Parts: sequence; structure tokens; C-alpha cells
Amino acid sequence: MRKEISLEAGQAVVLIDGVCHLCQGLVRFIIPRDPTGRIKFAPLQSDKGRELLLAAGLESDRLDTVVLLENGRIYTESSAVLRIAGKLRFPWPAAYLFIIVPRPLRNALYRLVARNRYRWFGRDESCLLPTPDIKRRFL
Repeated sequence: MRKEISLEAGQAVVLIDGVCHLCQGLVRFIIPRDPTGRIKFAPLQSDKGRELLLAAGLESDRLDTVVLLENGRIYTESSAVLRIAGKLRFPWPAAYLFIIVPRPLRNALYRLVARNRYRWFGRDESCLLPTPDIKRRFL
């Protein structure tokens, strides 16, 4: 069952695998390129992350994709990444042009990276603990 996900107008939430170094890097990449703080974050493993996944109608143990929640819609895999890029400071919105690549091709590449992310980038034993200066960006 899907519930309405309430966010502030213009706000988006990115759910990431909190133990994945690639995902943690994504957070560190986004924050300075989103100076207005429109994008908030939550680890998929957190209570809030699981709550948002369930509200979105996704499995609460799904750790294999970045999830973007925005304007009552859910985006996963390459669509989430491209929509996130579209929200960042110039020149990153230009990456959204890759949306013209057929989704099966984009997602095949996304899944290849997702399957190998721990091996290629590493992982932690526990979720990312945000530093005090970025803690306000986490739900």
C-alpha cells in the first residue's frame, strides 16, 4: 500500500545505501552543488529510509538503488541519478540530456555499477554519520 509522502514544496529526498562508499561519495558530491539545500538525504537502512520506501510502495530492504522522492513521485536507478543531476548547479543539469538514452540501456549500466559497488568502491560496517555541518541535510 502506498501512502502520500509529504515534503516541503521544491524539496527532494535522496535515499542511499548508507554503508556504500560510492553512495556516500554521491552525498558529498551533491551537497556543495545544491547550495540552497533543496535535496535532503536518508540512508536506506535507517528507520526514516525504510518508512519512506514503504510509503513509496517499494520493498523496505531494497538497497540496490538510489531512490529520489520528489513531488509525490518515486524515481530509481538511472532516472533518479539523472533527475538529481538536473537539480544541481551548472553544468550538472546538462547531464539530464542522457534521459534520451533508452531506459533499459541506462539501467543496464546502472545495475552493473550497483552490483559491483562494494568491490570497486568499498563499504563501511555502519551507515555514514553526517558531520555537524551537513547533519541538517539528513532526515
